[in-house]
Amino acid sequence: MASVVLSPRDLAGCEHRVALDFGHEGRPGTEPDPPGVQRRKEAAADHRAAVRELLRGIHSDQPGAFVAVDAESRAPERVAATLKACDAGVSWIWNAALPTDIEHGRRGHAELLVKVGDGYVPVIVVNHRITQPARSAPDPSRPPTLVTSPLWGWAPTLDPYRTARPNRRDNLRLAQLTAMLVEIGRAPSAETGGLRGGVIGVDADCIVVHDTGAMLDDYTEVLDRRRAIAAQQVPTEPRRVAECRSCPWWEKCGPELEARRDVSLVATGNQGAALIDAGITTIDQLAAQRGDPPENWPGSARFDDAVIGAIAWLTGTELVRRLDTPRVHRADIEVDVDMESYGEHGAYLWGTLRTDTTEPDAPVIYRPFVTWDPLPTRDEARSFAEFWAWLTAERVAARDGGKTFAAYCYSQQAENRWLLGSADRFEGEPGIPSRREVEAFIASPEWVDIYEAVGDNFICPRGKGLKRVAPVAGFAWRDDDASGEASMEWYRAAVALGGGRPDLGQRERLLEYNEDDVRATKVLREWISGSAVDEIPHERDLLARY
Repeated sequence: MASVVLSPRDLAGCEHRVALDFGHEGRPGTEPDPPGVQRRKEAAADHRAAVRELLRGIHSDQPGAFVAVDAESRAPERVAATLKACDAGVSWIWNAALPTDIEHGRRGHAELLVKVGDGYVPVIVVNHRITQPARSAPDPSRPPTLVTSPLWGWAPTLDPYRTARPNRRDNLRLAQLTAMLVEIGRAPSAETGGLRGGVIGVDADCIVVHDTGAMLDDYTEVLDRRRAIAAQQVPTEPRRVAECRSCPWWEKCGPELEARRDVSLVATGNQGAALIDAGITTIDQLAAQRGDPPENWPGSARFDDAVIGAIAWLTGTELVRRLDTPRVHRADIEVDVDMESYGEHGAYLWGTLRTDTTEPDAPVIYRPFVTWDPLPTRDEARSFAEFWAWLTAERVAARDGGKTFAAYCYSQQAENRWLLGSADRFEGEPGIPSRREVEAFIASPEWVDIYEAVGDNFICPRGKGLKRVAPVAGFAWRDDDASGEASMEWYRAAVALGGGRPDLGQRERLLEYNEDDVRATKVLREWISGSAVDEIPHERDLLARY
């Protein structure tokens, strides 16, 4: 295995992808990334650049304390520049490149090396959240476990105000970097700091500190296995997992899984693992199961749902009723809501559709609340405040008129995040509600999640996404390319994030896409409570027929 050298990317995720990457010449990974993947890479690069400049500014009063290795130089030159900065005792080394460890088969770079005592600790910068606020005030009887450091210096302390959001990929990368530093004699000794590492997340408000020494045994086990897989010494086979959605090998693996009717096509994650452990490897085998679930079946999941999902896959059934008469909350005044955001930067559009069910001939009006200033922007506060004021006025008018009111969304997790986040970020600005007001609305029966209603009423073999389910109810999007990923590219053009002039046509496209989403939600909830839903087969019918 001497020739097998792994990056941290090779240590996490699908093992079969590693086998394919190292076992085939001209692998798909050498081709251009799909637009969605490219956008995520660009967003991550933008975030790293912003953190770099933030740190440069923080340490600007200490000449020579912050050094950035030239990212455009060749790999050997970056390694040489990194080691030179280490020899000079530079406190913060950005874009640090470590020598490839051929003997142990590993390579890697750290966004930062931070001097601690007589060595350096690796700090990586990631474009996802790594902490969340603690849900309550610090409890003296329950000491905090999260350790953080400020950005102005390496000063790890217990943090009672945040809780961690663990990420195995981050941990394995830190462990690999730590092992590489140990190998070249650049890690701190136990007396001056020990083996630690850090992560700066999307909020860039602290460094989360990890005990990387405690990770090394697990990391070594993973590295050894992955190297053996890459060397084709450990056999692997495809299984459908979450990363298949963006994997260039899916064109190869997908047909293989379809041909053998692999159970992972209908049961993934812990469900799929429990089935495979029980010897249930095909959709046909799962469809024939009755009775108790296999050992280690996830406690929150209904085994019959998996069985019915398998039967539905085999019979081409798109949706299966759980109930004789599906139910969804309805009201006199109904408002459908759909939010559009751009990554972690904010929510630029709140689209609404108002329906008065007591007046069948009343117009159903789409109304967007939008900012076209590139995110992040303070103008987002203005558009959100206008949306909230309008929604509140509709609720009040309904009550004053003796009518019931309900607002609907599809999968409230996203909407709730930006409802609460907007209240927090723009606190005190004109028209911005308090967090308590938003929480009261979210917890009220007037805020209805149609995604949850679909899950309560139906088994969805092909997924519960709006674009999967709404077509069953007869809805079609006007834009054949409409998707969350596509909307990110449209937004970049709409506000000219890449330079040039804003594309007004893409703004109209985004508004049309958002309007279709709220109309799809309306069509779906009305269909659930209508008679046409009776045409959807009941789960007992599928179980009886197969």
